[in-house]
Amino acid sequence: MAASPMTAEQLLNHPEIKHIVWPLQPAAKGKASVAAGRGGPFSIAYEIHGKGDRRLVWIMGLGGLKHTWQRQTKDFAHTKGDTYTSLVFDNRGVGESDKPLMRYSTSEMAKDTVELLDHVGWTENRQLHVIGVSMGGMIAQELALLIPDRICSLSLVSTASGLFNTVGYFENLRNRINILIPRAVDVQINNVKRNMFTAAWLDRPDDTECVVEPFPTNGDRFAAFEIAKRNNPAAFSRIGFLAQAIAAGWHYKSPAQLKSISEKLGKKRIMIVHGGSDRMITFPHAKVLQLGLEGWDSSEAAKETESKIETHFPMDQGHVIPIEMRATFMEWVEGLVEKTERLEKT
Repeated sequence: MAASPMTAEQLLNHPEIKHIVWPLQPAAKGKASVAAGRGGPFSIAYEIHGKGDRRLVWIMGLGGLKHTWQRQTKDFAHTKGDTYTSLVFDNRGVGESDKPLMRYSTSEMAKDTVELLDHVGWTENRQLHVIGVSMGGMIAQELALLIPDRICSLSLVSTASGLFNTVGYFENLRNRINILIPRAVDVQINNVKRNMFTAAWLDRPDDTECVVEPFPTNGDRFAAFEIAKRNNPAAFSRIGFLAQAIAAGWHYKSPAQLKSISEKLGKKRIMIVHGGSDRMITFPHAKVLQLGLEGWDSSEAAKETESKIETHFPMDQGHVIPIEMRATFMEWVEGLVEKTERLEKT
C-alpha cells in the first residue's frame, strides 16, 4: 500500500525543499524587450546554458517556469554542454517575465519567442531545435508558421492543435470549474498530481538527484516544487495563470495550417510525443494533430499510409513524459536532432 502524500507543512520542513530548484549556472541570462506595438513593450526573462552547436529552444506549458525544464537543462546543456546550447525562458505571465494585464494568445506568445530569438542572435536558417510541451507545444506550432526556415526540428509534446471535449460534458465542465475554485493547497496539488502524472510514478521512491536527502516519493518531490512556486507570488500569479489558460483554451490550428507547417519544415523534421493515459490533453488530440500534420483527410487514410512524422505514443504514460521518462525522452530528442542535422548535410 502506497504511503500517504506528505502535507504542505511537512514538505516545507523537509531539508531538500531549499534545493528543489537546482543551481545550474547559465552561460548568459537577461531580459528581452518584446511586443512593442503589440500591447507592450514588456520583458521576457531567459537563460542560455551550454556552448554547443546544437541550439535547443525549450517552450514551457501552462503556468510552468523556465526552471521546470531543469532536468533537460542539466542533461543536454550541462552534462553534454559541448554539444548543446539550451534556451529556456519564462513565457509572459509567469516567473521573472512581465505579466501584462491583457488577453494572451499562443500566436502572440510565439511572436514574443521570435523576438527573444532575435535578441539572442539565433537567426540562422535551420538552426533551431524547438521542443514545446503542452501549451508550449501550441506556441511551437505558431512559431513554425512564423519562422519555418529557421527551424531544424520540431518536437510537439503532450499538446494539441486545438482542445475539444473527449471526457464527457459534465466531467469536462467540472475540470474547468475546478481550476477557478479556491481550495486548500494540499487538495489543489493532489488534484494537479493526479491529472499530470501516472499513479505508479507518483508512488515510486524519489529518483531525482538530491542534495541533502530524497523526498519519500516522486509525488512528494513534485508537490514540493509546486509549493515553492506558489509561495512566490512574484513568479506565479492567478491572473497570469488564467491569462495563459485562456490562450491555451482558444488555440486552434486548422488542418490546412498544420499541413502548411509540415510542408514548410518537412515531415521528417517533426516529432509528436503523447501519452495514451494523458488526462490533461487526452490522447485523441495527438491523433488529430498527427492527421493534420501528415495531411491525411481521415483516420482511414492513416491506416493505409505510413507515417513520415516521428511519433512516440507510450500508452501507459500521462502528461509529463519529459519527467516520467526522462532518459528515454532525451534519447528521442537527441535522435531527432541528429537526424535533422544530417538532412542539412545531404
